[in-house]
Amino acid sequence: MTTKSEHLWLNLGCSDDYREGYVNVDLPEYDLGDTWVWDDDSVDYILARDIIEHLPDKIHTMNEAWRVMKHGAVMTIEVPTTDGPGAFQDPTHVSYWNRNSFKYFEHGNIYRDRFAKDYGIVAAFKIRNDITEQSQDGPRLTIILEAVK
Repeated sequence: MTTKSEHLWLNLGCSDDYREGYVNVDLPEYDLGDTWVWDDDSVDYILARDIIEHLPDKIHTMNEAWRVMKHGAVMTIEVPTTDGPGAFQDPTHVSYWNRNSFKYFEHGNIYRDRFAKDYGIVAAFKIRNDITEQSQDGPRLTIILEAVK
């Protein structure tokens, strides 16, 4: 539980990357494939490094992140892209992402405007920044999203 003066920061899929000041989230304590345990509009920041590709339902993942985030809250996602082998080589990856995947969740984007209702997308984000860098496993995308409510 947090007070108004405290910030709620989530470190999703932390594994052994525990961060001070964050709620460090990993299995088996948390199931991110189900409804997330945090209240609506309660989260100030989400760090999602090497986790969303392990979650089976892209729309559920993005909708839940948006639901728990406050208006203007920020989420940093780091994910291997489908532009290289990193997205496919890990046998535990079950969803595949690239920069264009986020168009469906971008407030004001024609893809979101056209398909959100039929796809069940309620999440709406402003893309603050994105960068793709090379790694030993190929391209990795870091994208910074701001919740629009």
